[in-house]
Amino acid sequence: MGKPMFSTPPLFQSKLFCFSFLYLFSAIFLAAYSTFSATKCLFRSSPFGPIQASLFSYPPSYGEHKYAVPTTRSSCDSPVYFSDYWVALKEIQEICANSSGLLGTQVLKYTQGDSESFGGNLSIEKRLSYFDDNPDVGFEIPCGFFTRFPITSSDRISMEKCAGVVVVSAIFNDHDKIRQPKGLGSKTLDHVCFFMFVDDTTLKRLDFHNLISRKSKEQKIGAWRIIKVSNEDLYQNAAMNGMIPKYLVHRLFPNSKYSIWVDAKLQLVVDPLLLIHSLVVKENVDMAISKHPYFSHTMEEAMATARWKKWWGVNALKVQMETYCENGLQPWSSKKPYPTDVPDSALILRRHGLATNLFSCMVFNELEAFNPRDQLPFAYVRDRMKPKLNLNMFEVEVFEQIAVEYRHNLKQGGAIVGAKVDWAGSDLLSFVNESCSKCQGYLTEMWGENHV
Repeated sequence: MGKPMFSTPPLFQSKLFCFSFLYLFSAIFLAAYSTFSATKCLFRSSPFGPIQASLFSYPPSYGEHKYAVPTTRSSCDSPVYFSDYWVALKEIQEICANSSGLLGTQVLKYTQGDSESFGGNLSIEKRLSYFDDNPDVGFEIPCGFFTRFPITSSDRISMEKCAGVVVVSAIFNDHDKIRQPKGLGSKTLDHVCFFMFVDDTTLKRLDFHNLISRKSKEQKIGAWRIIKVSNEDLYQNAAMNGMIPKYLVHRLFPNSKYSIWVDAKLQLVVDPLLLIHSLVVKENVDMAISKHPYFSHTMEEAMATARWKKWWGVNALKVQMETYCENGLQPWSSKKPYPTDVPDSALILRRHGLATNLFSCMVFNELEAFNPRDQLPFAYVRDRMKPKLNLNMFEVEVFEQIAVEYRHNLKQGGAIVGAKVDWAGSDLLSFVNESCSKCQGYLTEMWGENHV
């Protein structure tokens, strides 16, 4: 008998098939390597989930992706592990369907009434009194809305219908571009609401680029529903108006269970369901927010605010910080249960519950009292409030890989951040030069002079 004859299966005789198979295998290997190895920060159990195509095509004149801020970080100390998309979706749906556990029996009641300002213009004594009370007795908390929030009835109804996860952003004074989220799963838009608050100046710019029709009752650009806010009844400062949706999101969307605030300078590149599930649900926290890339102490941020002219009134900053020092603010140390006192507040993920809602209300009250630089009252409110906030302050490298940061719209003269009086000098070192400064002890401890 002759030797048995072996022949190559006809399928593998095709050079085109072999080339396609090799190409597919290489692509899968490179994608997996990129996902699991290159960033060393974001790990997905299913990196090939159901990703939607581009949501919107902008006209070239709009230039929504100009001036990206470069990043150089390629690894991090605390990588984030994302669950499978369908697992995250199902679990968040179940939590939202049984949402009574988020607030429990403790429900905040909010102060009603008229005032000369949206936030009530509270005195320092009045604001301090709410740190000393216990919210489980059902007393009323001042939390904005002392004047009407000027939106249409149809927009308000739409906001109240959002009963799961809401992603919120705002552009006032045409300060940024509208950017579409990337990496959304195929069912995300069915379960996540996207709302962008704009003023008339921004709306006119969107109309100029034919992105909207001002005649339409409901404005939408890609994933974002556009909500026109009239600033006539709000604050003269556009930045302060942006703090309303940023910190009072639980009041604007009373039926939402989770929220993500996204500064308009950012573009999300990871599905919000995965972010909420990995950074909030799995960590069992009230809020998730990134560490600041450079600062650990509130006073460092205050000095930078003055040095880089992020707020014009150096004396007002000095009064603010001395008020906080006098009323319990301490420099950061390893004894605190948080890794830093300064966040990067451009991205905030919240579970709408008692602690988070209370924190947001109290921060907003401080912002109205002083200025819209929200990193300054962050640790002061966090450390004084009861109940304590369960907080996930994740690594800067994680932040840089779940969102791409762009520069603000470039305008002649720059952005108006406040009255140009009492122009900030180089920094707040006047705190040190004045022996009576209420922050002398803070600065001494921060700089370690008491440990010499």
